[in-house]
Amino acid sequence: MASQQSTVDFILDQIHGAGAVHAKKMFGEYGVYCHGKMVALVCNDQLYVKPSDAGRTFVGDCEEGAPYPGARPCLLISGDQWDDAEWLTRLIAISAAALPAPKKSK
Repeated sequence: MASQQSTVDFILDQIHGAGAVHAKKMFGEYGVYCHGKMVALVCNDQLYVKPSDAGRTFVGDCEEGAPYPGARPCLLISGDQWDDAEWLTRLIAISAAALPAPKKSK
């Protein structure tokens, strides 16, 4: 089941305070970017944030899951937590700061 555009729009609205955020459609799902870094995926209307030590420390005890078969586990952020824009924005900003810059394609 592909994610709905309205789900992605809501998440982007909630995290706009993290800086330059946008989403790219990928195979019916979405990659969420912050300052040019992919920080999360929206798959099956669920939010998966790329794991980092800083992100795990901020979140605390959190369920992990793979956004699609064969993917590495990510932090699965429940829909209830999406409503807390300040918390979600901090998580995205922390994750973006902790993740490496994207590699330049040749």
